[in-house]
Formats: sequence, C-alpha cells, structure tokens
Amino acid sequence: MTAPLATHLTIFGATGDLAQRMLLPSLYGLQREGLLPPALRILGSARGELDGEGFRTLVAAAIARHAPAGERDPASLRAFLERVDFQPADVSSPEAMAALARTITAARDGGGAAYHLSTAPRWYAPICAALGAAGLNDPGARVLLEKPIGHDLASSVAINDGVAAVFDEDRVFRVDHYLGKEGVQNLLALRFGNALFEPLWNARHIEQVQITVAETVGVEGRAGYYDEAGALRDMLQNHLLQLLCLTAMEPPAHFEPHSVRNEKIKVLRSLRPLRGGDVASHTVAGQYTAGAVGGTAVPGYRDELGRDSRTETFVAVRAHIDNWRWSGVPFYLRTGKRMPRRCTEIYIQFRAIPHSIFAGGGARVAPNALVIALQPEERIALALMNKTPGLDRGGVKLSQVALDLDLRHAFAEQRRFIAYERLYLDALEGNGTLFVRRDEIEAAWQWVDGIHAGWRDADLTPKSYPAGTWGPASAVVLTERHGHSWRE
Repeated sequence: MTAPLATHLTIFGATGDLAQRMLLPSLYGLQREGLLPPALRILGSARGELDGEGFRTLVAAAIARHAPAGERDPASLRAFLERVDFQPADVSSPEAMAALARTITAARDGGGAAYHLSTAPRWYAPICAALGAAGLNDPGARVLLEKPIGHDLASSVAINDGVAAVFDEDRVFRVDHYLGKEGVQNLLALRFGNALFEPLWNARHIEQVQITVAETVGVEGRAGYYDEAGALRDMLQNHLLQLLCLTAMEPPAHFEPHSVRNEKIKVLRSLRPLRGGDVASHTVAGQYTAGAVGGTAVPGYRDELGRDSRTETFVAVRAHIDNWRWSGVPFYLRTGKRMPRRCTEIYIQFRAIPHSIFAGGGARVAPNALVIALQPEERIALALMNKTPGLDRGGVKLSQVALDLDLRHAFAEQRRFIAYERLYLDALEGNGTLFVRRDEIEAAWQWVDGIHAGWRDADLTPKSYPAGTWGPASAVVLTERHGHSWRE
C-alpha cells in the first residue's frame, strides 16, 4: 500500500555533519523550487540544549555554507525557516524520547510522517521502538535509515530486525545517496530507453566491465569511523555493489519499487562467493602512504590516524556474476582514497571484432568501449574506430575517437537536482524505487563478509601505495594477468 504524502518530517541527528552539509541544504533547495508539500513541517532533534531559534540560526548558517551561491534567496530562506523547529532529545533517555514523541504527535495532527534517522546505526532500533511505543508507526509513517546498516551480516540482521519490529518493510527507506544521483538515474534510461544497447548488453558482446569510485580526499574528520569500517565496508558493500546491480540487472517489468529491486537482488544472489584462495587471487587491499595529490603533499593514512592500522583505504575486486547474461565476464570493482583524481565511472569494453580487414596495413583495431561517467562531470562516451585522415598509400590507418555526450552541456537550461533532493521528495511521497530493500543489504553483506573472512584467515594486510597513485601494484596485476588493464 502506498503511504500518504508526508506533512511532517523529523530529522534525528539534525545538528550533525551530514544534516548540515546535505540534508538541510537539500530541503532548502526543494523549498526554493516550490516542491515541498505546502503543509510540511520539519522538526530537528539531537543532543544538546538548542532551542528552536538557535536551530534556525544553525540551519541558516548551513545553507549559507553549503547551498550553491546562485540559489541563496532570502525570501526562500525565510519561508523555509518558518517550517523548521527543534526539540533536543538524548536518544538513550526514555523520558526525552517520550517527550519528543508527544511533540511529534501534536505536530503531525493525523497527517503522514517521515522520520529520518541520521544517527549512528546502533540507535536505529531504539528510536523506532520509541516511535512505536508512542503509536507513531501507523500506516501513514515511514522511516529513512542512513548507511551503513551494520558492519557485517549479523549486525545488519540485528538492526533490520529491530526496525522491522516497528515498521513494515514497505515503509522502511534505506538511503544510498548514490541512487539519487542524476547520472545513476541516467544509467537506467541509457540501458532500457534505447534499443541500441540492450541486444549487446551480455557476455556474447561484452569483454569486461570496470566500476571505479575514486576519491582524492583522505579520512578527514571521519578517522574513528573509517578505521573500523575500511574501504570494503564503507564504499564497496553499498555504493559499488548498487552500481553493479544497475549495470548488470535484467530489465524490470516496470519502473516501480518492487520490479526494480527484485531485479537487483537477483544480481547480488548471482555473485560468485569469494572464499579461501579465491580471496587472495581475486582481491587487493591497499593503504595509502605519504604522497602528493594535485601537486599538494599529503600525509599517509597512519599519520592522519596517529597510530598503526591494518585498515584498507583501497580495495579492488575481480567479481563474477554467474547467470546466463554475464557468465565469464569479469566485473572489476575498485575504490580508494587519495587517488590521482576524483571520479565515479562505469567502463564497459566490448569484445574485439573477429577479424580485421585492415591488418595488412598495420592498422590496430581497438575494442569499442562505453564510458558512463557519474562524477564529477556526467557524460557518456562511446569509443569507436575511425579512419585516420590521409591518403593511406601504405594502408588504411585507424584511430579511436569518442562520440561524447556532455550531459551538463546538453541540459544546460535545466537545474541539476542533487541526490538528497530527489531522495527526500520520493520519501515524502512514499516512492521507494531509489531506496534499498532489506534483502539487498543482507545479500551484499553476505558477499562482503566472505572477503573479510578470507583476508582474516590468510592474515592478509593491505599493500602500501603512495597517495596520488591508483593503488598498489598488485591491483594492476589483478587485471593484467587476465589480459585487461584499468582505465585511468
């Protein structure tokens, strides 16, 4: 059953870094575009002694820092702040949570509600229990959960069980903000809106797929969390595997929540488990040392952390999807911090032509390739072979050229909505298509746990790589031993 339009939003952890950088500016952006439900009221809650006026001051400062300069509009800001209020609450205090629940009950006035839990995951179940005890888990309510949902399969199951005791699955919206990005949405449009690609989107025509999420930053202010998580849990378990699902899934019957998520879970359940010796031969873990990024010297991970650590800041995996569409096609997944450039992209290399009629003239025919860049710029490039201009007295010469579509340029007149704007709007309207279902989360953890277990059993430690490079040398070997090379 579709949830009614939410007219109340409570943000738990409303003074935290994520709220100030992304959540509050995104809600303001929707306000400026006239897209928030007219009756929507927003209640922030967190530890501390802020009152409503103090919180509104914090909200205004966050928007001034993080909203695009061209979108800072005093009238829109005033209208947004009129929606906003605050009540402090320590989620570990039953009395404080009961008082907050009474405030929410009065503010809702019977309308639909969304509760966004931007807190540590260990508080998800207790917050939901408090909402349930106050009767705030009615059919008009839904809850948004930020990743990570646990740190392994067992903890994920425990958190999901605690939430499920209060909210039915179709009212739980698990957030992976990558799914709200415009470029990720366009991946579905590219695949399923064009007759050109779907006949070629299979093992018969595709040689390999690479998915890269590279960051130039280090751990910054997240060292405590990151050292417990590492690149495998922080990035690959959610972002990269979600991109893998969208790249590899079968066409859904409809663009609606159950159809899309049913196809994604099939991909995750088809991932070949990595166990024992396969972990050493199919994965690489790395940790950056001191180096230079963009011409600026940066410290190593242990220097930033202030102690020794075996946590990986880079991971590369050679994965296989054992189904009819993808049998035999390697999916190379790679993510890391302190890389040479920031990028998120999907690289699809098609198989080589069976025979070159230009070989007599020494012309080299490179395989066609499709590059889907998601950030920092959204673009699609199709690499094709083209005749090199000239008389070709010694034989025809070929060059690879790209049909390049710059999406920002192509749609320059249209505003680009950031991920949380789209996700908030969908959650308020009760549309779960771009959110992650419980079975997806747990299937992803099961696969990732196998890799962690393999590292632990073999006592594998991360290989060093200088900041500003593409990871340890063994990541190159991971692809080249199979005749492939990373796109850099």
